[in-house]
Amino acid sequence: MLLSKHVKNQKRIISVFILVMLNVSIMASLRNLPLVSEYGYSAISYFLIVGFCFLMPCALISAELATGWPKSGGIYIWVREAFGDLWGFFAIWMQWVHNVTWYPAILGFVATTLGYVFCPSLVDNKYFILSIVLISFWSMTLLNLLGMKTSSLFSAIGVICGTIIPGVILIALSYTWLACGKVSNIHFSMGALLPDFSNLSNIVFLGGLFLSFAGLEVSSGYAGEVKDPQKNYPRSIIIAGLIVLAMSMLGSLAIGIVVPKKDISLIAGLMEALRLFLDGFHMSWLLPILGLLLVIGSSAEVNSWIIGPVKALHTTTIHGNLPPIFRYTNSRGVPVNLLIFQAIIVTISSCVFLSMPTLNGAYWILSALSTQIYLVMYIIMFLAAIRLRYSHPNIPRAYRIPHQHKGIWVVATIGVISSLFAIFLVFIPPSQINIGSLLFYELFMSIGLVAMIAIPLIIHAFKTKSWHS
Repeated sequence: MLLSKHVKNQKRIISVFILVMLNVSIMASLRNLPLVSEYGYSAISYFLIVGFCFLMPCALISAELATGWPKSGGIYIWVREAFGDLWGFFAIWMQWVHNVTWYPAILGFVATTLGYVFCPSLVDNKYFILSIVLISFWSMTLLNLLGMKTSSLFSAIGVICGTIIPGVILIALSYTWLACGKVSNIHFSMGALLPDFSNLSNIVFLGGLFLSFAGLEVSSGYAGEVKDPQKNYPRSIIIAGLIVLAMSMLGSLAIGIVVPKKDISLIAGLMEALRLFLDGFHMSWLLPILGLLLVIGSSAEVNSWIIGPVKALHTTTIHGNLPPIFRYTNSRGVPVNLLIFQAIIVTISSCVFLSMPTLNGAYWILSALSTQIYLVMYIIMFLAAIRLRYSHPNIPRAYRIPHQHKGIWVVATIGVISSLFAIFLVFIPPSQINIGSLLFYELFMSIGLVAMIAIPLIIHAFKTKSWHS
């Protein structure tokens, strides 16, 4: 009894502040700001649309499910309780596997930022980009082998230094720029605030914006380590969501103010904006420092994702959904073999940088496929929330979406419809980027999505009794 109590007390190691910072590090990424900055003043409308139609449903449903089922496992446990073991495994697989294309994209941003700061000629060197991606990812994998407490502390510190501080500086520079009467590439008027939906190819980046606000459910993997999870988990995701939404809107406007629409780069747009601001105020010496902080912030974001989905995927081994070799954990409770397996798969997928014609095109197609894969999981999660209201009505939930059935139907339906729209949207290649062959683009997106959906279904169909504990 005393031992059980001691273990329980040892597990509660994450405070509200740390959890807020983890959620911010999971969602917030200054690298995504150029995606919508070219929309100018209407970027605010796009952020509000995605915030209402996607971020809000994710936050409310994640809060209800995580406080009703707070044990480790997250999306796997929620969907398994709603639809059974097959779909629980399918959901957690989709959450995990979207990272296979997402990790190389964000670490590609890290590599170009380092090149921009120290040796601009390396920014377009594919071998330099690939080397930085692999070194960074394997280093963070080894860090996560030390355990969740060490990993979460790094993420919390990293997001403050590498996301919040540079984000605040970027926003402050833009405000000062306007206050000094300098030229702005954005025209602030009511007409400019309205989005233009006349051509879908012009708003494709809106689909990528969904990925910017995805991930709130990932921190549910930390629910077992949170102090008073029933109270603190909902509070943390609400605070984190507001921080990310505000920073994203203002940061995107800041880039659009100083960088002409035609010159905005998906990878280097943020650094270019900072350079122009700092040159204008004769503070160029600050650029390398901000570049290094951005590298820290992006690394913290990746680090926040490395262990959460893997821990949830590891939970499926208890029910025999993966071979026994993936069941092994070290003395700190870290699923070592799954982490190493993930690093090997990311290493293979990172080679896409060597086969794509441009880094901008590679960055977008990796982000687009990652968005599609992840949104499939969200559709399952929204449907599971509805199902659990009927199948498990008496499970205590510290946070519950208002109304017995009407509230959950409205919130989940908004989430499903917006997710389906975004999946369709990113099938349309952006007119602003040279993606090469249209046929290749469509085949890559279609085959990639179908393959990632089929793999967990095939694994589940061929599992054997020997996989069970």
